[in-house]
Amino acid sequence: MFKNPFSHIDLRVSSFEIALPFYEKFLPALGFTRSFHTPVWKVFAAEGDLPSTAYFAFTEDPTHTPNKNLVGFWANSRDEVDKLAQLVRECGGHIIDGPRLFPISPTYYAVYFKDPCGNQYECVHRLN
Repeated sequence: MFKNPFSHIDLRVSSFEIALPFYEKFLPALGFTRSFHTPVWKVFAAEGDLPSTAYFAFTEDPTHTPNKNLVGFWANSRDEVDKLAQLVRECGGHIIDGPRLFPISPTYYAVYFKDPCGNQYECVHRLN
């Protein structure tokens, strides 16, 4: 059994020009601190050896239309959720809701947001 079966995210954005400045500031705050960019893919990786370390990659597709899919990221505390929400605002993202407690569980503290191209995310902290 794998400790963490997560490998990577391959995402579409409508414009590198719009998306790249957001992700260059936001992803390092989540631990994706190394970049491996090509003309076709922008890749941000966590520490460790590729391809076995987690990475976040996106490619440009001018016809991409965001949908209701959502990628969730873990935060270590409510304070970290608040800091990430502020970073989203500073990077040009759009807060949908939060940060606040949600009725999913008594300790579910999250912020829901969109990147500048409309892709949806959540940063969440919760206790057992």
